[in-house]
Order: sequence, then C-alpha cells, then structure tokens
Amino acid sequence: MQLDIAADELKSVLNRLRRAQGQIAGVIRMIEEGKDCEDVVTQLAAASRALDRAGFSIIVTGLEQCLADEARTPADKDRMRARLEKLFLSLA
Repeated sequence: MQLDIAADELKSVLNRLRRAQGQIAGVIRMIEEGKDCEDVVTQLAAASRALDRAGFSIIVTGLEQCLADEARTPADKDRMRARLEKLFLSLA
C-alpha cells in the first residue's frame, strides 16, 4: 500500500528525517573526534526523537488510510478509532 500523505505532512516528515540525518552525521563526527560522551549521547537522543516523530507521523497516516476505508457507519468509525488507537499505542 502506498501512503497518500498530504503535502504539508510530507514536508514535516522530510524535515524531521533530514534533521535526524544531520544529527546522525554529527554523532559520527563527534565519535571520530573523540568528543565528550555526554555530548554524543545528547545528540544521539535528539536524532532518535526526530526519527521517532517522523516514523509515528507516517504510521498514523497509513493506519488512518487503512482503517478509514472500512468506515461506513458512526459505529464503524468508533470501532476503527479504538482499533487505530490500540495499534498506534502498541508501537509506542
């Protein structure tokens, strides 16, 4: 299944991924240069958060698309919302 991500969401995801890419490159440089361990870990944590946020944004979009296609009645939508929330939280 291909994700249908709105342009503004896509831009946000790409920005987060680029930020993480730069942070990871920075971590590599810091390790190669023998920088302080605390600084390396701080930078690595920032990269991890950027990746997590990008990933969750993509996951939510995909799950919404999969589940929304099945919604036909308000009760269906409520069940799908609960299902979506459960799936999302299982990934957190």
